[in-house]
Amino acid sequence: MEPEDEHAGEPVRRPVPPGLSLFEPREGPEGPGGPGEREGGGPGDAGGDSPGEGDGPPPDGEPPARRRRTRRVLLWTLSTLLVLVLGGCGALWWTAEHYASSVRRIPDAFPTAPESAQPRPVPGSGLNLLLVGLDARSDTPTTGSAAKAPAWQAGAARSDTMMLLHLSDDRTSATLVSLPRDTWVPVPGHGEAKLNAAYSWGGPALMTETVQNLTGIRIDHLAVIDWNGFRALTDAVGGVDITVPRTIEGVGEARAWEAGTHHMDGATALLYVRERYGLPGGDLDRTKRQQNFLRALMLKVMDSGTLTSPSRLGGLLGTVGEVVSVDDRLSNTDLFQLAWGLRSLRADDVRFMNAPFGGFATRGEQSVVLLADRPAEQLWEAIRNDRTDQYFQQHKAGDTLGTDVD
Repeated sequence: MEPEDEHAGEPVRRPVPPGLSLFEPREGPEGPGGPGEREGGGPGDAGGDSPGEGDGPPPDGEPPARRRRTRRVLLWTLSTLLVLVLGGCGALWWTAEHYASSVRRIPDAFPTAPESAQPRPVPGSGLNLLLVGLDARSDTPTTGSAAKAPAWQAGAARSDTMMLLHLSDDRTSATLVSLPRDTWVPVPGHGEAKLNAAYSWGGPALMTETVQNLTGIRIDHLAVIDWNGFRALTDAVGGVDITVPRTIEGVGEARAWEAGTHHMDGATALLYVRERYGLPGGDLDRTKRQQNFLRALMLKVMDSGTLTSPSRLGGLLGTVGEVVSVDDRLSNTDLFQLAWGLRSLRADDVRFMNAPFGGFATRGEQSVVLLADRPAEQLWEAIRNDRTDQYFQQHKAGDTLGTDVD
């Protein structure tokens, strides 16, 4: 009989290449500090013993096959996560590109005058957009992807609303200035006339040129919406809540409004923003109503978290694309970045005001609005140089939108 091996039953220990598990503590058979871990580093570490000297079993006792499986699982997990991340980014990019492409572009929306005859753009001074609302007096849409008629035909429609929107360069504030449609201005090639005549005579390009000449501000982009689109956009966001501070009696065809908060769908909101005959300030009060509506719409969009969610933002761009047209210089990337850049903007960061009012006057048989030259120039200069915050600190904005709007 062979003598009994005193080591029988003990696990066979085979030399293995030095290495550590990704998931187990670095311990030897005798625990931390045992033979598997020595001062100056483990086997093969710089400063340790020479290779092969003192080699023993794996410090954690894990077979090489298990270590290989562990590494494969880790690599597959990382690869899967990478594919999911890239796939999500690709889907997000496709969604943004799809919705932005649905926005109808307006060709030839800018003046053809030489650069020397136009206001020079000021680098780092923010972004200036001209917002135009059309009164085409037609049930046929003229703006957005649903348009079945051109946005402009000579003499067919005048612009009913003109607003200059300035976004600060860091997108932390915005200033929206309404230009009354009856403002008496020089219209290039046509002499002096009401501001809204510029669109009727020469479309977006002449309107843009007229506003640039009036303000000395370079217009970066243009957005146009007709009243059909306005109604559809209001309905698309589920309507807006607007508070009427006091009861307003109906005058002629003007609707009466009871004091209190009204939830307005598209048709009701259209009546609200178009009315002027029942208002004490006429067209000036009407521009305040338009601004009040925009403020309510902005609050509705912000409260829903749309601007902070890329997927919801894509849906908003899709809705806008159905009713709004923009200039063809505004690329899909520009459009998405513009909307995304406003995600941190809050209602308190946006100032609404009328252009400085200089009085009513008569030109021929026309009742017109005059601007106050010096106050207006101070405002235009502040916008040109992205200094609207300083402007509102230094000047009393006499026609800034308040909380009570008739």
